Amino acid sequence: MKEKLSIVKIGGNVIENKTELAKFLTFFSQLKGAKILVHGGGKLATQLASKLGIESQMVNGRRVTDAKSLEIITMVYGGLTNKNIVASLQANGTNAIGLSGADGNVIQAHKRPVKEVDFGFVGDIDGINADFLNTLITSGVTPVFCALSHDGEGNILNTNADTIASEVAIGMSKLYNTTLYYSFEKKGVLMRIEDEDSVVKHIDSNKYKELLEQKIIADGMLPKLENCFHALQNNVGKVCLGNIEMIQPNASLFTTITL
Repeated sequence: MKEKLSIVKIGGNVIENKTELAKFLTFFSQLKGAKILVHGGGKLATQLASKLGIESQMVNGRRVTDAKSLEIITMVYGGLTNKNIVASLQANGTNAIGLSGADGNVIQAHKRPVKEVDFGFVGDIDGINADFLNTLITSGVTPVFCALSHDGEGNILNTNADTIASEVAIGMSKLYNTTLYYSFEKKGVLMRIEDEDSVVKHIDSNKYKELLEQKIIADGMLPKLENCFHALQNNVGKVCLGNIEMIQPNASLFTTITL
């Protein structure tokens, strides 16, 4: 029987709230067994770009990454945000190591082809170096990923953190029984956006179609759910969505996604 591996992704709203982030990192450190953390940090990058007079361009919730934006993203994601999280995890007794996709050649990607939109230096993932990650995990080290991959030709690429979490979970599923957690500011997928407790506790393929038709799942939740089902269709054991409380042993109010 495969050992369990938890992959947890946290978004910018948690990262920017120091109290919430500290609480989350305590919960994450208490999470039993093998684990990997994936973080975003887009809002902080946008703020720094604005201070430097660089305009951030978004299309359908995805960042267009030109050369100047890429420099800022690399500094913020791979530097400031990643290292602060790793230092906090060390303080919580979790021996963590910060990684971009270039470190250990762990996430290989290619520059997204230009179709209707030129997203610039944005990477679509080709594969995960699962053996390298397994070496770290079996050595008692917890990998902490920022949202950067590389193309093998010396170029860093901005890559959606939800997608990185999904692809890491898929890549590791040949070695582990993987559970993917998407942690964000809501308690889960909500039936009524104004009611924080109206959580849909279980969504399968049929329920997903129903919620799409009712337009309950829309906007930013759409790519997140697409990543969830993509992961499940590629041997990830379970996917959960909820706030930072979700990874605690006694958590009950969150959304579980299954096929």
